[in-house]
Amino acid sequence: MNFTVWLSNNYIEIFGAVIGILYVFLEIKQNPLLWPVGIVTSGVYIYVFFTGKLYADMGLQTYYVVISILGWYWWVKGVRHKGQNNETVSGNKTGNPEEEKTEKLNVTRLRFDTGIRLAFVFVLLYSAMWFLLRKFTDSPVPAADSFITSLSIIATWMLARKIYEHWYLWIVVNTAMVILCLYRGLYPTLVLYAVYGTMSFAGLNAWSKTIRQNSK
Repeated sequence: MNFTVWLSNNYIEIFGAVIGILYVFLEIKQNPLLWPVGIVTSGVYIYVFFTGKLYADMGLQTYYVVISILGWYWWVKGVRHKGQNNETVSGNKTGNPEEEKTEKLNVTRLRFDTGIRLAFVFVLLYSAMWFLLRKFTDSPVPAADSFITSLSIIATWMLARKIYEHWYLWIVVNTAMVILCLYRGLYPTLVLYAVYGTMSFAGLNAWSKTIRQNSK
């Protein structure tokens, strides 16, 4: 098979790989445009993973579309939390502890209690997906597919909330995806996830600098 024929047969996957690299670059830069780019990328990979019979990863892309909409909103509009309003009227405080305030979403470290809850969610997701893929689909790699999908769900939520440690999860996911794509013959996607893995280390460094700057 010559290069032209191969290119015509794989142009959708190649397009997804290229735009996916742009997505990670915008993620490192903390640019909100990563979310609309992510929506386009997910639409492409719904098709790619369906044809590759990676059904859990196909479902993951659908989740990406939803969380991208939420992440876009949180990054642009900020997040709400309950706080104390200490404004005064005629010398008297009118604070309302239940009043909601909106604050800019900054890069933060993972809280221990949040980490425990996310670990619990990961175990539940992995167990459910592995069972469903093994029993009701023809997936050739139900365990690996479930692991990657479950961990990616957690990492994407952490990204949407700008939690620094999500980069460590992406390093694990990207390494697993390189191995899986090699096994399934998805070579343009394999290159994409290899690039993702390299860029994840750059993301760790860039977001670490942001945390140090915010703490000054």
